[in-house]
Amino acid sequence: MLDHALRILKDVFGYDAFRGNQAAIIERVAGGGDALVLMPTGGGKSLCYQVPALMREGLAVVVSPLIALMDDQVATLEELGVAAVALNSTLSIDEQREIAERIRRGQIKMLYLAPERLVQPRMLNFLQGLEIALFAIDEAHCVSQWGHDFRPEYLQLGQLAELFPQVPRIALTATADKRTREEIVQRLHLDKAERFLSSFDRPNIFYRIQPKDQPRKQLLGFLAARKGDAGIVYCLSRKKVEEVAEFLSGQGFPALAYHAGLPNELRAYHQKRFLNEEGLIMVATIAFGMGIDKPNVRFVCHLDLPKSLEAYYQETGRAGRDGLPAEAWMAYGLQDVIFLKQMLANSEGDERHKRIEQHKLDAMLALCEETRCRRQALLAYFDEVLAEPCGHCDNCSDGVETWDATEPARQALSAIYRSGQRYGVGHLVDILLGRDNEKIRAAGHQHLSVFGVGKALSEGEWRTLFRQLVARGLADVDLEGFGGLRLHESCRPLLRGEVSLHLRREPKPAQAARASSSSASQLVRVHERETWEALRSLRRKLAEEHGVPPYVIFPDATLLEMLRRQPGSLREMAEVSGVGARKLERYGRAFLEVLNGGADETPVPVADLRHELVTLARAGMTPVQIAGQLGCSERNVYSLLAEAIGNQQLTLEQALDLPETLLGEIQDAFLEGEGELPAVSEIAGQFAGQVDEAVLHCVRAALQTEFEG
Repeated sequence: MLDHALRILKDVFGYDAFRGNQAAIIERVAGGGDALVLMPTGGGKSLCYQVPALMREGLAVVVSPLIALMDDQVATLEELGVAAVALNSTLSIDEQREIAERIRRGQIKMLYLAPERLVQPRMLNFLQGLEIALFAIDEAHCVSQWGHDFRPEYLQLGQLAELFPQVPRIALTATADKRTREEIVQRLHLDKAERFLSSFDRPNIFYRIQPKDQPRKQLLGFLAARKGDAGIVYCLSRKKVEEVAEFLSGQGFPALAYHAGLPNELRAYHQKRFLNEEGLIMVATIAFGMGIDKPNVRFVCHLDLPKSLEAYYQETGRAGRDGLPAEAWMAYGLQDVIFLKQMLANSEGDERHKRIEQHKLDAMLALCEETRCRRQALLAYFDEVLAEPCGHCDNCSDGVETWDATEPARQALSAIYRSGQRYGVGHLVDILLGRDNEKIRAAGHQHLSVFGVGKALSEGEWRTLFRQLVARGLADVDLEGFGGLRLHESCRPLLRGEVSLHLRREPKPAQAARASSSSASQLVRVHERETWEALRSLRRKLAEEHGVPPYVIFPDATLLEMLRRQPGSLREMAEVSGVGARKLERYGRAFLEVLNGGADETPVPVADLRHELVTLARAGMTPVQIAGQLGCSERNVYSLLAEAIGNQQLTLEQALDLPETLLGEIQDAFLEGEGELPAVSEIAGQFAGQVDEAVLHCVRAALQTEFEG
């Protein structure tokens, strides 16, 4: 059986060997048994059901929670020559009927469905009349009512055990603690399933967490060495998502916004751009992410604190799915803690549920204030022991300095108590530093015994101390009042002098901006960069021709292996990991030409130049940068941009980086008259010295498409 599986792995997927538990899982499911699979993102979960599906007779049914994830998987499988379809709400009735007919005729091997569609009686009756190879339930943690991704429809999937007793079922997830695993088994009736629990560790991800201090400036410092890399920036609120996306775009980082409040079409468009284009940054709420299969996301940033370690693990796990180096960076502050505690207090649910959520938030805070290896702490939460510090997180690489904060902590707690347990950090710091201001005098706090006792520490150090007291549960936020701080019962031993307190000293801000080897530019050596860009350029061209994301043609890891191995023939190309028979036949020769220098022997055809220009503009490059990249004049670039706008391959915003006011004035000048738009020459005089005439051609082309649309 394993020989059969290995043949499929090589011929279809282009890989030579299984990783970790994959072989055992595939044998179990291909042999007709049920399985519960816990495997980290990027660990190869899809192969665990795709290979058995190709080994067994009949139709494989895959339950997936998101249309984007279904479409991505189907596109990938079709590129590999596997007959796969997704049946979802985006299809017309006629298209759905045609798919049903192809399934009846045995022309489809893999069917992707949303859970709500699968559990409809009509669909279940249809499937009962077919030979079913297996059921794969992806993102199985969605069945957990305690989880942040709960989907009620998943609760109905348990009936598959009764309706299809002879069909193997495999439930897969990357995020499930012990409680969630038991819930999956119970609700999906997987009592006889063999459990395969892989390590939660993602060794290629470097973890860095730092206190907030001008977070936008901190984010820019982090991104400065990572230009051209794809990444995700998570924020808690929709408003903040839009503001940060606009800010990053203004700073020269091509960024898109994504949250549940955007129109569906715009959300889908932004997601498609992120998947299809190179070097984009998605600024998003947690509405974005589950099922995002883009393997070359090089970083995930958090500008706000996640609600739990499960959420943090899942969101950071979207980086580095290709196994290449990646980074998880976060800035957090006391306001994040206060905001999340208020959200929790105001949320629906019984006291037991709120206690569990509070426990999860406390665990998240503990990771932020951790003085040991962060990876050891993160894995310990998921009941996994890492014997030695990882050497690949900020605490390991920079070292952590601790200090005896016993006396300052007592002073801080006394300030909270003596001022009435109702004031925020700003006022408490003013008391400790002895600041004689109006608010202090109005409250009479200049007479407190703790007034001015804390001058040995700076304001920043006191703020850090208060944050750490809240994070450690020694002080709490008064959610019924105005969000002031109050004492927690657990601080009594410290106040009575029965225990001491050691806290972490914050590292210097400069450390966070340091570039690591996760930057895409760092993965490729200087002498390889020209060939690397040529390989990526060919991949972009082929992806656009086939209407799929570039990584579906080949992921970065495969291109990198081509670059290093330098195959000289199709036979040698077939040995590159990720190059299966179908892809070798389709693309092998084209990539060999690039590697062997054939791509540089002839001038670039105009069609290819246009394609390259569109790709670069979509990636956020300015016309000046594009001209430098393509080795042609700026005027030629503007001419091609106007043509691309006219063909609706680019929007005006993608093509030009004009100030909004100036763009509005140019548009008004074209629209002043009635009837047809004036020629560029008729209004060029109004903007002489402000913009090149070629820019006006671009604006006119955009207006013309609106008129014709």
